Amino acid sequence: MRVQVTLACTETGDRTYITSKNKRTNPERIELKKYSPRLKRHTLHRETK
Repeated sequence: MRVQVTLACTETGDRTYITSKNKRTNPERIELKKYSPRLKRHTLHRETK
């Protein structure tokens, strides 16, 4: 049930991170605060297709 998902920055659109999630326990899209190298600060990253 674990699938790999790509996280994209909400401000720049860069897809810098890949993580995995369990589709059974988290059916909705995940949002995490991650470091954006282009902006040199932490920003909100959302799951993309």
